[in-house]
Amino acid sequence: MIDVFNACTNNESQMLPAHFRRFLIEFQGEEEEDVITVDHAKVIMEQALDQLRPNFTICCFSVDDFFNYLFLDDFNGPINTEVHQDMTAPLQHYFIYTGHNSYLKGNQLIGDCSEKPIIKALRKGVRVIELDLWPTSSDEGIHVLHGRTMTTPVALEKCLKSIKEHAFVKSPYPVIITLEDHLTPDRQAKVAEMVTEIFGDMLYCPEADHNEFPSPEALKHRVLLSTKPPKEQINGNQDNLSQFLQIDFEDENEDAASENPGQKTPPGYREVIGIHATKPDKKLRKALTVGSGKPIRLSLSEQTLERATSLYRTDLIRFTQKNILRVYPKGTRITSTNFKPLRAWMHGVQMVAFNMQGYGKSLWMMHGMFRSNGKCGYVKKPDFLMSRGPNDDVFDPKPKVTLDVKTTLKVTVYMGDGWRKDFSQTHFDKYSPPDFYTKLHMVGVPADVRKEKTGVIIDNWIPIWNQEFTFPLTVPELALLKIVVREHDAGKDDFAGQTCLPVSELRAGFRAVRLRNRKGKKFESVKLLMRFSLD
Repeated sequence: MIDVFNACTNNESQMLPAHFRRFLIEFQGEEEEDVITVDHAKVIMEQALDQLRPNFTICCFSVDDFFNYLFLDDFNGPINTEVHQDMTAPLQHYFIYTGHNSYLKGNQLIGDCSEKPIIKALRKGVRVIELDLWPTSSDEGIHVLHGRTMTTPVALEKCLKSIKEHAFVKSPYPVIITLEDHLTPDRQAKVAEMVTEIFGDMLYCPEADHNEFPSPEALKHRVLLSTKPPKEQINGNQDNLSQFLQIDFEDENEDAASENPGQKTPPGYREVIGIHATKPDKKLRKALTVGSGKPIRLSLSEQTLERATSLYRTDLIRFTQKNILRVYPKGTRITSTNFKPLRAWMHGVQMVAFNMQGYGKSLWMMHGMFRSNGKCGYVKKPDFLMSRGPNDDVFDPKPKVTLDVKTTLKVTVYMGDGWRKDFSQTHFDKYSPPDFYTKLHMVGVPADVRKEKTGVIIDNWIPIWNQEFTFPLTVPELALLKIVVREHDAGKDDFAGQTCLPVSELRAGFRAVRLRNRKGKKFESVKLLMRFSLD
């Protein structure tokens, strides 16, 4: 770092705003020289000095100030923190931060259902909340719970009021409530009355003749319901009939109450459904056929998605160019674990529904993806997933298809610090300082997957590695850089921090990378100093 300081200051002992501007342009990749003026550089320095030396009198960095600035992730973080993508395309053009059984506090079989996990998810930026609706023993009551399990219920009204209060704390873009509806028509009418009263003008009710989903921009501060519409007598062509398929692949016995053709459609319930949903019958390819009717949301289990990606890859891509596809965890994940999301994203799946209450490598990837685009919960899908060629051909994610390298990411891991503040002196080793190393995992399409590892720095709370790694990428738009620090031990190595960063959002130059615990919460002090460049 001293070499960089000297290069910018011409070996002077202090870095002035003009020198700092040179650093921002030449080393940090700030290309808009007309925006990065000396005055702009001075403002950044003054804001940093307010933290580093609150009583400063002259706007200048010493070598120590400069080094400490590099570790201020609020100023020098690794990714873009602003919403910067086009938000005016229809909803199906975006990956959407999606929760599964959002009301569960623990596993899928026992424990409490509560509004608290919903609030927590919304405050993290989750944009799709799932509620399972069941009638109570009283005449008009409606509970939210995981059906046919020992989970204790929570009242629907409490969940809806919590959604209204916390929906837009983290992001202004729309919240979608997906309903697993196990209600009779009279209770459905009660739901319509309840959501209309609670959400008021926030509730989005689509025009009857809409042929395309609205955009996130058009739906700012709006709430949408998504569920299967009640059956009714339908006149029209077979394309329009497809959106009312009622067979539930997730559980064929669910929704029995709402499938009785002799029952009358409740007034108002169909009108409050913003996104009509369906689940496929046993002819999966038929369900993935794109008709000329209104766009829909289709739900598949992770096993069904795996079969679809093996047999109908390009059908999936075409389907998601017009419609929304939701994929949920298989029923055997009773401890609320998750599946790897990359397969789904590679095939254009917008809603990869995750259990948010636990932790694990798959959830780290989900966190990483939705750090993109200012953490607003909507990430624009790559153009190649939404475009068609001259022969109506679409992107084929088949692993054996050879793709050219589009870009090369170079990552330098310089050093780390902060463990001595966030951990006890004996947390890692009882009698000596820790032995840290860093693992880099490139996650993405199969051709881009790769692992690298630094050496182990023995007995040092402030490890210095100074190691560079190169990652050639064929699909950088879907690549995630997973960073894990461990402490080497004679037995199982100890966890010392992790984070996951979207490659497409990385800022060039020297960056402070704040690490997180297993559940994704930021450590107070633990950071890595790294450098990124994309060629």
